[in-house]
Amino acid sequence: MKIRKELWFGFSLMAIILTTVLIFTPWAGFFDGQLNREDLGALGLLMLALIVVAIMLGFPTAFTLMGMGMVFGWIAYRSVNPELATRQILDLMVQRAYSVMSNDVLIAIPLFVFMGYLVERANLIEKLFKSLHLALAQVPGALAVATIVTCAIFATATGIVGAVVTLMGLLALPAMLRAGYSVQLAAGAITAGGCLGILIPPSVLLIVYGATAGVSVVKLYAGAFFPGVMLAALYVGYVIILAKWKPHLAPPLPSQERLVALPPLAARLSASGGHRNALAGLGVALRDASLPRAKVGGQLMIALLPALSIAALLGLMYLGSTAPVAAVDTAGLVQAGGALGADEPAAAESGGLSEPPQEAGGLSEPPRESGGLSEPPRESGGLSEPPAADGAASAAPAAAEPAAAVAPTAAAPAAPAPPPPAERVPAPTWYWVVFGVGMTALALVSWTMNWQRLEIFKMLLESFFPLAILILAVLGSIVFGLATPTEAAAVGAFGGVLLAGAYRYVAARSAGGGAAAKTLRELGGIVKESSFLTAKTSAMVCWLFVGSSIFSAAFALLGGQDLIERWVLSLGLTTLQFMLLSQFIIFILGWPLEWTEIIVIFMPIFIPLLAKFNVDPLFFGLLVALNLQTAFLSPPVAMAAFYLKGVSPRHVTLNQIFAGMLPFMGIQVLALALLYIFPQIGMWLPQTLYK
Repeated sequence: MKIRKELWFGFSLMAIILTTVLIFTPWAGFFDGQLNREDLGALGLLMLALIVVAIMLGFPTAFTLMGMGMVFGWIAYRSVNPELATRQILDLMVQRAYSVMSNDVLIAIPLFVFMGYLVERANLIEKLFKSLHLALAQVPGALAVATIVTCAIFATATGIVGAVVTLMGLLALPAMLRAGYSVQLAAGAITAGGCLGILIPPSVLLIVYGATAGVSVVKLYAGAFFPGVMLAALYVGYVIILAKWKPHLAPPLPSQERLVALPPLAARLSASGGHRNALAGLGVALRDASLPRAKVGGQLMIALLPALSIAALLGLMYLGSTAPVAAVDTAGLVQAGGALGADEPAAAESGGLSEPPQEAGGLSEPPRESGGLSEPPRESGGLSEPPAADGAASAAPAAAEPAAAVAPTAAAPAAPAPPPPAERVPAPTWYWVVFGVGMTALALVSWTMNWQRLEIFKMLLESFFPLAILILAVLGSIVFGLATPTEAAAVGAFGGVLLAGAYRYVAARSAGGGAAAKTLRELGGIVKESSFLTAKTSAMVCWLFVGSSIFSAAFALLGGQDLIERWVLSLGLTTLQFMLLSQFIIFILGWPLEWTEIIVIFMPIFIPLLAKFNVDPLFFGLLVALNLQTAFLSPPVAMAAFYLKGVSPRHVTLNQIFAGMLPFMGIQVLALALLYIFPQIGMWLPQTLYK
């Protein structure tokens, strides 16, 4: 029987791993029961190699991790105390499982997954893809560009890679093949665009990494936004350049496919008024008493929305850039303290500084900065002086009364006048550059808004606006600190139910009949199916966490982590060399393993090394998330290729899909280099929002 190249590659890789393990395993000490520290560390590396081979052979990852962890953990405990080894490993399993169950961050995973499945079944992606490919008809490679943009938008509503690739394979692949697109280019655009959900928030990968590395998921979401946009822009740029350079790979859309059927009112105004521009035509029609003014006015407002949005954005940017600088004037506070100190009968002993006036309740002075005044804290009675003689004690109240009487009188004239209203600062140069670009865009949009573009814009508005509200509600509340990821995920799941119900109701009403009853039946089926898929996915992720927690504990008990750390430090690597080595290892691991396995197995090995090389775990997580895009695109696993093959026509082969993904893998490596060279691409937003 002839074996395919992919199987030869996989078997060869497993043979290399097993051979290396068999050579370096301390068999003598293992059979003698005399395992020293180095032998245990070698057993830890053996466990790590065996788990990779077991996963490549197809064993369930979570239960393989648990089984390996318990067996090798028992060996580690047995080397210290054979009598307690069984009890200790069982206690470890229970403790690790409970720690995963009590992790609040993981609650966001089923909620985000549930939201993704609901949005997927709301039939938004079909309308969004159709409207985008009509809107981008003038761009070279319009169908492939529309596919990538649709995937990027959809990734912000669902991090489920398989669902996006499958849906776009059903929608975009037949359309591109009918238009004469290259199979490789079409397959590469779908698989690469579908994998953007790994990186773009609300990514489940970032939640898993945050829980594993102890990094804030909120900061990870903020940091991953611009790298995700950058990667999508690089994909789009590659497609446009390739389509311009080799038009036969991505032929332009025929002119008849770019036309949209106009509704009766738009067709009447377009034919009778003679106005090519929709804004001008609607403005004239608004004065025509024979036309329904409410409908014409509504259409005019829709046509004006792009211009109004640009104007509103420029106005908000102006207000933000010219806001007066808030200055805190402390001169009055210093003066008041000095005046009160002058009227006090006696100054404080420590440094000769005067005391602020005491409140009626005798409260102590306000808290000072670290390293400030040296006076001891006052008691509840407000007195910090040691007990005095009888005469001094009787004189103290008498002296305090005039001071209390004088203090209000002295403070009254010193009351500061209300500050004058702060003046706005001049607008910076960058604002005027943005203003010029915005005004140019406003004029261009208004000038080119013909009747066809107005209908395409309405299609975009109908398909994208509800989804945009959901995205802003979820991601905006997380990034701006209004809600935790778990709370925002709950809101998103509820919004997904409303969105799916609303679109089902519109579809049922268009078909006629009992729209409400039909909507309830369909929505119930959607919620039931989404709940089942969510439970399945969430159970997989949570069991992976339990298994990886037991595995990591056993690996640490054997000393594998210490052995790897000592080996890496002995190499004398610089920070750059360590980052290159770690990212190269993750890139190679993405070939045989999926991202879940890489995160839960290998991140606990890399994370302790970050402090040794002064690497921010947040920045490292962004690099890992960008690097793990390859886990879905690199053979022989390349799950995105298998998702697409499952819905492709028979003549589309797996090798063609793999060939189409390779250029996009190169773009991912380029994006990884750009993020490392310019770390502010990912770090600027979290540093700005969470100072």
